[in-house]
Amino acid sequence: MNPAGPALDGDVKNSYLHRFFRLLLSVIYLIAGIAHIQSPDGFLAITPGWVPFPEQVIFFTGVAEIAGAIGLLIPPRIVPHIRYAAGIGLALYALCVYPANINHALGNIAIGGETASWAYHGPRLLFQPVFIWWALIAGNVIDWPFRKG
Repeated sequence: MNPAGPALDGDVKNSYLHRFFRLLLSVIYLIAGIAHIQSPDGFLAITPGWVPFPEQVIFFTGVAEIAGAIGLLIPPRIVPHIRYAAGIGLALYALCVYPANINHALGNIAIGGETASWAYHGPRLLFQPVFIWWALIAGNVIDWPFRKG
């Protein structure tokens, strides 16, 4: 069995491009996780009202982002399947925060006194499924559409 994860065998997981994008995603999630913990107000503003204990949820989303970012960077030879678990975790995370992004867009919620236009919200909402896919690729969970053979 492949120590990187059960789904991905082949050259894709070892390519320089794949490693670069895994590192880039890790950096993005590390920065976002730190922001969730250090400056939660903007995230609290866009959290839908039906989310219980929003302060704690925002804190733990930051922890989850940081843990996922670190998990993507740990080589499978050190901790088997950690990258795979991190990829699934970050994909689920991106799915779970989608309602906050929708709430932000449809509610035209101001952050720091500023509202964002649809030039911001449209691409952000459209890119969320890409973040889900990217986490699964980075975690060696899937290799679509890069599968060889």
